[in-house]
Amino acid sequence: MKELDLIIVGGGPIGIACGLEAKKKGISYLILEKGPIVNSLFNYPVNMQFFSSSEKLEIDEIPFISKEAKPRRNEALEYYRRIVTSNNLNIHLFEKVTSIVKKEGVFELKTEKQAYRAKNVIIATGFYDLPNKLNVPGEDLTKVSHYYKDPHFYASQKLAVIGASNSAVDAALECWRKGAEVSMIIRGPEVGQRVKYWVRPDIINRIKEGSIKAYYNTTVSEIREKQLILNTPNGTQKIDNDFVLALTGYKPNFHFLESLGIHLSDDKKRLPEYNEDSMETNIAGLYLAGVICGGMETHKWFIENSRIHAKIIMDHIVKKRSVPA
Repeated sequence: MKELDLIIVGGGPIGIACGLEAKKKGISYLILEKGPIVNSLFNYPVNMQFFSSSEKLEIDEIPFISKEAKPRRNEALEYYRRIVTSNNLNIHLFEKVTSIVKKEGVFELKTEKQAYRAKNVIIATGFYDLPNKLNVPGEDLTKVSHYYKDPHFYASQKLAVIGASNSAVDAALECWRKGAEVSMIIRGPEVGQRVKYWVRPDIINRIKEGSIKAYYNTTVSEIREKQLILNTPNGTQKIDNDFVLALTGYKPNFHFLESLGIHLSDDKKRLPEYNEDSMETNIAGLYLAGVICGGMETHKWFIENSRIHAKIIMDHIVKKRSVPA
């Protein structure tokens, strides 16, 4: 079995950035991605528009040209796909990593297809794969989804959108404009403050005029085939319902991180331990890159401020190689 200098787990924008930097530094590497190129972005809503402008989504100083200042999902897919193919990056797609074990200073990785050995490993898996569950009866009904794709599906249906973040607001507005009867179930007293500044006034105005019904300071206690049971400030309330989009956020795979031996903070933030100067965790040779560094603070790291992780890590790996054992 050939031993590589580096294996990168995750083929999103930051994983790709790490691959580009490794190639420039002469580090033998392989990117392992469980789905298609930039799998998380592929699973974003079809009409999604980024909060960041295109130049802030660029990696390795490769220009990202978009029609608008803030690009959309399809433009981002095209951009990152072309980077992978044009640079002939060493990436294996649809190959999920199932285990990583360090033995005698070398990491042994197993996937659903084969096994690998590497001196160093980067975890750049993001956080979009595990939704925050409601943990209420009926959440496993087929009418419930934690991911939103296309508004056409919900036309002429009674749709409940749970949440008040960017994804929830985008879904509510798009589905309402395609003819859905939309209700928003919001745990707090208002629409999220982090909602895109050009979208937030739109949803607030739609709620004020009554086009979209908002239930503030409200949670769901039960999901039924044709109803939702709500806990509101005025007591229990039932509303008619056909479909539920539970867009309550996502989280990193903490179980996977812990299985690798990475220390996590004991508080609600679940912050993984790593050295900010090298991105190396408490396990020598095991690095973190991208949004996964923020634990439950998934708003802390984005493409625009974590793309620097690639250079930090490769510089550290090169430095280690130059130091005599």
